[in-house]
Amino acid sequence: MPVLGGRAQELVYRPVLAARRGELEALGHLDDAHTPMLSPILELSKIDRSVLDSLARLPPRLLPAVDIGDLPDTTASALARWGVPLVPVIGLTDGERRLVAHGVAARAHAHRAVVRLRLRQDRAGPDATTTAVERIGRHARLGPEQCDLVVDCGDVCCPADVRLVEPRVRRVLDWARRHAWRSVSVVAGGMPPALSRLPIDEPVRVDRWDWLLWRRLSDLGVAFGDYGVAPADPAPPAIDRHLTVTYTGDGAWWVHRWSRRRGQGDQRVADLCRTLVSGPHWPATGASFSWGDQEISRRARRGAGAGSAANWMAWSTSHHLAHVLDSLARPARATPSR
Repeated sequence: MPVLGGRAQELVYRPVLAARRGELEALGHLDDAHTPMLSPILELSKIDRSVLDSLARLPPRLLPAVDIGDLPDTTASALARWGVPLVPVIGLTDGERRLVAHGVAARAHAHRAVVRLRLRQDRAGPDATTTAVERIGRHARLGPEQCDLVVDCGDVCCPADVRLVEPRVRRVLDWARRHAWRSVSVVAGGMPPALSRLPIDEPVRVDRWDWLLWRRLSDLGVAFGDYGVAPADPAPPAIDRHLTVTYTGDGAWWVHRWSRRRGQGDQRVADLCRTLVSGPHWPATGASFSWGDQEISRRARRGAGAGSAANWMAWSTSHHLAHVLDSLARPARATPSR
């Protein structure tokens, strides 16, 4: 895959995932053949023993990038002391102390980092952005050739969002040509922030506008990234009493939200899973497509219990990762006209 500077780039998929039980369980069951092609960014909202144990159980060949977000500056150093192998994620506005810690973490393991340019927050011009990159180099002691650039578009949930974001991404990528990045990825979220308005007890199609945006940028040869089956900016937490499995297909998700009935949890999940496996978007290879598909197939046969919201997220994420990697490995299809 040609990239901005004319270099050859290996197939890579860069999902941004919350470091929660469901997403981490999906990564833990990743197929060995897929591991080299996956470079996830994990967003940490807390640091505790359960998170550290989950990170330690990830496949040995999977080296995630970790974004500590709004956690204290000392978090990066703490992760390095605890021996958690990771690639640090650097923001353009990170303070000097955090940049130094990021540099230490990068040199402790992979000798590289991810620079995350957020399209909506980092709105400075190209010269100011170059100054920010030079500042990262001074304090983290990392040059662009040691960093993967991620252009994060946030949520792209409709045609208007795609039309608005695409020219802005192209301007950023024009700037990116000034630097010898290890790789360049474009990441966007396509899932609506809330699903509460969707119908229940039937599969509902939700277009993957993040995938469409990336295909419109295919002439630039940048790598693909998304937010899995979650929105980039989720709505405030709310009680959702529905059983939900989001199933990824070509160009769309099929959201299955089933109503609960008292004392019938196993039966309702089995009904949801039977509907899913009999649908046209179920893969030709069936349950062998991913670990998540195996779990869905077991519930369709009533071979296991209903599970929990974390389990449903794990199955959905597992299938999504396998589907995206399968799509990226297929021969390129015609790109939609602009």
